[in-house]
Amino acid sequence: MEEKKFIEVRKDEYNIKQFVKRMFGKGKISKVRIEYTPVGEKIIISTHKPGWIIGKRGEKIAELTEILKKKFKMENPHVDIEEILHPEFDAQLVADDIALTLERFGAMKYKASSYRMLGKIKKGGALGAELRVSGKLPSDRARSWRFAFGYLKKTGDAAKVVDRAESVAQTKQGVVGIKVAILAPGVIVHDQITVDEEFMKQVISNASIEEVEETVKIVKKKRKVAPKKKVSKKEVLVEKEKKVEKVEEIEKIEKIKETKK
Repeated sequence: MEEKKFIEVRKDEYNIKQFVKRMFGKGKISKVRIEYTPVGEKIIISTHKPGWIIGKRGEKIAELTEILKKKFKMENPHVDIEEILHPEFDAQLVADDIALTLERFGAMKYKASSYRMLGKIKKGGALGAELRVSGKLPSDRARSWRFAFGYLKKTGDAAKVVDRAESVAQTKQGVVGIKVAILAPGVIVHDQITVDEEFMKQVISNASIEEVEETVKIVKKKRKVAPKKKVSKKEVLVEKEKKVEKVEEIEKIEKIKETKK
């Protein structure tokens, strides 16, 4: 019986999240989280357009709370809004934006919309991103197109750091699926090492005196050895010509000596 209750609670949560997204429209909301407190239910809506969701004097939030009480039978729902300052790093907002452009201007604009969003993400300073658009885009046969740049982790525990999302665009040619994965700047990746002053200080503090002396000796040897200069093809040819001229002069001198004898 407890298992059935657990499944029903999760179903209700899913229905509430989908209802909130449908109520405000595609491309306005990124995520909806539900937290249970002793006072009541707390619904956190993360969006980059808080004014649109709040409405004039909080009309839309008041309307949403009444619907949650009547339709979903919540006792005391409290709606909070979390503002997204950088929407170009949010995978759900990016996927919804591409879906909206395809619905407005047609499925043939998939390359322009994808490259436009990829450029925004890259200019923002993201470490990496990947966009996948699949459907009947250029022809009657369905295909999958990939647009990507930078570093992106796909497997292991480090892949959890990557923000992933999906969206669907209803076009005249058919349904187009969009998948987005973004690795935002400032995210700590476990297998990525940055060599800076702090890192070198930690290495030196943890190392023994003998190890430090060995590294100093290696550095001194490298400094003593002069780097090899790059020789161009012209210089090589000039040197060969000089050697040939010297050989010819030596042969001439030897011939003169023989004639004198």
